[in-house]
Amino acid sequence: MKKIGFVIPWYGENIPGGAEMELREVTDHLHAAGVDLEILSTCIKDAGSDWSENYNKEGVEKTSKGITVRRFKVEKRDTAAFDAVNAKLMKGHRITPAEEDIFLSEMVNCPQLYAYMQEHSEEYSLFVFIPYLLCTAYNGAKLFPKKSVFIPCFHDEAYAYISRYKELFPQTAGMIFNARPEAELAERLFGFSQSGTKTIVMGIGMDTGIVPDGEAFRRKFGIDSPFIIYAGRKDEGKNVHTLVKYFSEYIKRRDTDLKLVLIGGGSIELPADLVKQKRIIDLGFVDKQDKYNGQGAAEFLCQPSRNESFSLVIMESWLCGRPVLVHSGCPVTRNFVSESNGGLYFGDYFEFEGCTDWYLANRDKAKQMGMNGGEYVRSNFAWDVIVEKYRKFFREVIGEE
Repeated sequence: MKKIGFVIPWYGENIPGGAEMELREVTDHLHAAGVDLEILSTCIKDAGSDWSENYNKEGVEKTSKGITVRRFKVEKRDTAAFDAVNAKLMKGHRITPAEEDIFLSEMVNCPQLYAYMQEHSEEYSLFVFIPYLLCTAYNGAKLFPKKSVFIPCFHDEAYAYISRYKELFPQTAGMIFNARPEAELAERLFGFSQSGTKTIVMGIGMDTGIVPDGEAFRRKFGIDSPFIIYAGRKDEGKNVHTLVKYFSEYIKRRDTDLKLVLIGGGSIELPADLVKQKRIIDLGFVDKQDKYNGQGAAEFLCQPSRNESFSLVIMESWLCGRPVLVHSGCPVTRNFVSESNGGLYFGDYFEFEGCTDWYLANRDKAKQMGMNGGEYVRSNFAWDVIVEKYRKFFREVIGEE
């Protein structure tokens, strides 16, 4: 097998973003396992920067893990035209074919990247694109659909209904999904089972060597009472405001010393009286071990988001031996809970109340759920399992098996 080219419009060893982190983790572990690969990217800094600005130096560099990164300069783009179309998509509106052309040509303009891929295509067995909606994925895969594999990170959103994607994606060689509901959505949208595109529900690799110390967390942060934990970005997109609202109602209705502990960046409005009483404790960013310790000490982790493609914090909670409570409106997290028997799900306040009551009254069974989840993660998402699945899938796609 020749080398694999992973294509993403911005790359850095510390830049934020779920797809960006997934790419780093996958390539680092595949490289460590001896897979010959490179990263093809632009000189853009990250998703939050100016997509017309060449922040990084053009050319070839090596990551700290020894992976080759090839960077290509971007050129000027019509930002206003792109923003106008993107605003419609962000509001959930469908766009015209002419607007699709603007979206895919004025997002990131990097002809040098595509020229390199055309000139050197025979050096690569496959090009792997992440995520689906970025124009480097569409424009790169359009050149070599039969050598193109996507880690798409699909959501049921307006972007997924772009007609250009429906034309191209069924022509590609492979699709790698993070969870079964994503694969089911993709099948409804694109009909991969009828197209010959090879697909796999891969998931995301996890460090399964987590060792939590719940008592250390309680000592460090002075928390003696039982608590629910939320770990992640604090904003309305993650539905954290619903968790805060439901928790506030719960402690009004119950004679309990239960607390809610929030970990992570961002900010939302919290009830001042509950913060003052330390019934809701916002710790902000903590280091990774403190997060694991908190997850291990909690009664359960609540992931209220309705729009997740995987959810690392659920997997971490299970590896820490604790069950989870997820929103029934999120197909991915609900599916994980059902497959693993590692938690419960809620859709409204009274379901949240019932699940919380059950966890507090059935601690032995809750502990077993956490153990079920941990075994599920180790069996499906340990890095040695994921690396072998990637290697096998790549061989199948290029016809070596």
